[in-house]
Amino acid sequence: MSLKNNTSDAFTGLEAAIVLIAFVVVAAVFSYVILGAGFFTTQKAQETVYKSVEQSTTNLLLIGNVYGLSTDNNSITEIRFSIGLAPGAPSIDLTKFKVAFSTPSSDLVILTLGNTSSQTHFTAKEGGAGSSLNSMVQNQQIEIAFNVIPVPVNTVVNIELRPSVGGALPFSKTTPATITVTNVLS
Repeated sequence: MSLKNNTSDAFTGLEAAIVLIAFVVVAAVFSYVILGAGFFTTQKAQETVYKSVEQSTTNLLLIGNVYGLSTDNNSITEIRFSIGLAPGAPSIDLTKFKVAFSTPSSDLVILTLGNTSSQTHFTAKEGGAGSSLNSMVQNQQIEIAFNVIPVPVNTVVNIELRPSVGGALPFSKTTPATITVTNVLS
C-alpha cells in the first residue's frame, strides 16, 4: 500500500477553515453593528415617546376657587386663583409661563410674569404673599393674580394657563349676578 502525499488537499482544507473563520468574524461584527443600531433606535424612540407624553399632558392643577375682586362693586377688575403641580410633574419655569384671558366682548390678552399685577402681567406668589416667584416646584401652591378690563355681571371669562412644556390648562368661569368686593366665579 502506498501513501499518496497530496499537499494540495491539505491546503484546500486549511483555506476553507480560514474562509469559514473570516465569515464568522464578519458576521459577528455585522451583528454587533446591527444590534448597536437597534438599541440606539429603541432608545431614541423611547425618548420621543416620553417627550410626547410630557408635552401632551398638563402638569397643572387648579386648586380651589377662582376669585374676582372688585373695587367699585359694579365689575370685576382683578382675577386670583391658585395652582399646583400634578404628582410627578417636573418643575415649571414661570418666566416662560403665559396666562391667556378673554371674555366674549374683549380681545384675547396674553399675560407674562411681572412684579406687579397689571393687564399685561401676572404675579405668582407662594400662598399669595411674599415676592413674585420665577419657578414652581412640587408641593408648592402658587397664587396667580392679574388685573383685567372691567368685567360686568353674568359674563363668561376664559382663562388658559400655558406652561412652556406640557399641555395648557383652559377653564371658563362666570361672574356672579351681584358683584361684591370679593366674588367666587362659578
